[in-house]
Order: sequence, then C-alpha cells, then structure tokens
Amino acid sequence: MPLFNHNSPLFICAAAALCPLLFQFLHFACSESFIGVNYGQVADNLPPPAATAKLLQSTSIEKVRLYGADPAIIRALADTGIGIVIGAANGDIPALASDPNFAGQWVATNVLPYYPASKILVITVGNEVMTSTDQNLISQLLPAMQNVQNALNAASLGGKIKVSTVHSMAVLTQSDPPSSGTFNPGFGGTMKALLQFHQANGSPFMINPYPYFAYQSDPRAETLAFCLFQPNAGRVDSGTGIKYMNMFDAQVDAVHSALNALGFKDVEIVVAETGWPCKGDPTEVGPSLDNAKAFNGNLISHLRSLVGTPLMPGKSVDTYIFALFDEDLKPGPSSERSFGLFKPDLSVTYDVDLSKNSQTPATPATPAPVSPTTPITPITPVPKPAAGWCVPKPGVSDAQLQSNLDYACGQGIDCSPIQTGGTCFDPNTVAAHAAYAMNLLYQTAGRNPWNCDFQQTATLTYTNPSYGQCSYPGGNT
Repeated sequence: MPLFNHNSPLFICAAAALCPLLFQFLHFACSESFIGVNYGQVADNLPPPAATAKLLQSTSIEKVRLYGADPAIIRALADTGIGIVIGAANGDIPALASDPNFAGQWVATNVLPYYPASKILVITVGNEVMTSTDQNLISQLLPAMQNVQNALNAASLGGKIKVSTVHSMAVLTQSDPPSSGTFNPGFGGTMKALLQFHQANGSPFMINPYPYFAYQSDPRAETLAFCLFQPNAGRVDSGTGIKYMNMFDAQVDAVHSALNALGFKDVEIVVAETGWPCKGDPTEVGPSLDNAKAFNGNLISHLRSLVGTPLMPGKSVDTYIFALFDEDLKPGPSSERSFGLFKPDLSVTYDVDLSKNSQTPATPATPAPVSPTTPITPITPVPKPAAGWCVPKPGVSDAQLQSNLDYACGQGIDCSPIQTGGTCFDPNTVAAHAAYAMNLLYQTAGRNPWNCDFQQTATLTYTNPSYGQCSYPGGNT
C-alpha cells in the first residue's frame, strides 16, 4: 500500500500541520545546532585555522569535530560560538586507561587552556575501536573513557564536557529492517558497560552511518534514490509496518533499536560522520558531484525540517557531515580524498545552502583579512529562485506521481489540504494531489533547484497553479 494513497488519511508531523511556515522560520531565524562538520587534517594544502574559522562563521554550521586536539584550530575557534568535538587518538588509549595522571595531563593540556572561550562539547576517546581487531584496545576503551571523565570531574567540567567514543555501523550485526537493529553479541558485556557509562554521564552514543556505503553494496537505481533522499517507493519495516523513505533514517533507527534492545533507548544518538564523495576512481560505484550535492543538500533539508526519524520523531539528530575539506594525503581510492564541502581556497565544492549569505536577505560585510598574506574569501551568495512554483512535467505517469506524492508527504509537510474535506482535495486525482505536495515540499525545503527535481519529473513555473479556494504557496512570497 502506498505511504500516501490520495484517498487515505495521513498522519502529519504536528509542528508542520500547525504551522507550515515553521520550517522557514527555523531555517532563517534560529540556530541550527544539529548541523556539524568533520574537520580532517590529512592534507598538505589546508587553509590556515583562522581563515577556516572565518569560513565556518559565514555558514550555518554550528559544530566542528576534530580527530585530534590541534591547539591552533581550538584557539582559532575561540569566541566564535562554534561547538567543538576534540579527540584522543587510539594510540592514547592504553596510557589513558592505565594512568589517571596521564588522563589528567591530557585534559590539562588539551582542554583547560582553551575552555570556555573555545566551546569544547565532547571528547571522543578513540575512533571505531570496537570494530578493530585489537582485543586489548577494546578492553582498555571504557577505563580510558572513565579516567578522562574523572579528570574532567576533578576540573569541575564533568557536567559541561561529555566523554564518548565513535563507532562504525559494523557494531550492529543486524540493521535491516531498522526495528531489528542489534549490537554484535560478540562484544559481550563491553557494549552494555559503555552504554551504562553514557547513561550515567549523559553522554552521547556516536556512530558513523553512511548511506553511501549502503549503496555501494546494493548499486541499484532504487537504492540510490533511497540513499539520496530522492523520490522512491520506500521500504517497509516488516517488524513495525513503518515505511522508510530514506536510508539515513533507516540506519539511525536501527541504532535506536539496538540501544532499546539493551535497555538504553534514552541514550542520545549523535551521527559523528556521514557524507558522500563528489568523485572517485572509474571502478567505484556512487561517487559523483551530482550525488554528493543531492545527498548532502537533501540531508541538510531533512535535518532542518525537524521531522526526525520514524522512531525518534520531532527532532533532528546532531549530525556531523564528512567533511569540511578534501584531504589530499589520505590513502585508498580517489573517493577517500573527495568528501569535502569546501576547497582549500575556501570556495564551495558544490552549493548545499550552508552560506548565511544565501539564507537571509541581508548581506554581511566581507570578513576582515586574518593577515596581509591570508585574506579571507567569503562564500559567494548563490541566487535563490525569487518566484515560482514546482509542478510535474507533462506526461509523467500516475505511478511516478504517486511515488512523488508518497515521498513529499513523508517528509513532514502539511498535506492536510489534499485530504478529504481539504481546500485542495478536489479534483481528487493523483496528478492534482502530487502537484500540490511537490510544490509544498519545494517551497519549504529551501526553493533550491534540486528541491524541484523529483527524478527529473518536475519543473518550475511562473504561472500560479492556484485555483478556487486552493492556494499554492510560492510565487513572489
């Protein structure tokens, strides 16, 4: 059964139903603390930290994750209001675990000189340790985290800076369907002890879901659409009957289910990494500029909608996009060096509506140069459509329009006007209902060209499609 049959009721996100303009208000007027970015440094061509800090301030990115604790970067982010995640390396874990004094010195060196001017939020102890083959390291992970926590407590920062570690999705042995999400039983009591630590300290469970890798393992066209947040038939969870319209929600809910199965459903989930490369080797499946732009652009729109996931509705999971810049020294296939949202010259690799300049009518002044030799290049505002409505192209089949309708109304927009008794219910056809829903999603998702694509079945018009009592949002508003 379609998620949104044009003759059946639909449960609508309460916030969207109460106020269709809520999304726009949040997009333009409120902070977007759920949007973060990973700042990797495996490169020899990165801009100076001060220049990067200015770049970040010109965007709606509110949090940055570092893989280490580079003092130059931490200092550069001071007094910017940008939240910072710093990391202790896997190689630090044995000393952190065995020596509380080493943990105290780590905090004294990497936190105390900078906090609170530099807004350090989380210390990650290790990266993807649980799925490594080093059993000694795995056994030392929790003691290391506890010693770092104790060091923060001793400095009266225990309630202000959280301690966590980052996992790959491979910590789950089962993730499909999402309701069956289960942690690897081979971890024994180690995972449960980690979760008890998170629960006791109010710290997040951090994980790296990558729809990109899911597509690589199943490179069908329908899987690509599902992974890119594009119109698709959806996938029904056989355990709950919930229809999922994108892979990101499915992966995050699988993690939620795994937490719930162990009795820790209230532990916060943070997406420490997710992203899509804009290029790769000829033998790689998936990397392309269009795919990267679609994934990251639609992910950001999805987060801004505050729809949440089916199992965690009404809020957006804090998400750190990988990555801020390409890292030209990373080993492996070309895709590993091609995840950056920005180029080393501070220009955008592709536009995903992160610039504050492109989100508000006012144009901020050009940032002052960091020094005479390192001028800042502000992000060039990308013109947004000033008017128009998004409608289906002529000749699109009812099956495709039904898919578009399911997808659009599944994103939390207010589709009540095309329900029975609604002002746009008549004519009671798939084509009419799809046109209304497609346009409403376009208007609320930022009015970017890619928001009116629908797998190349939609187009912009400057002729108002409103009729009678049925008013289509858009135009010059």
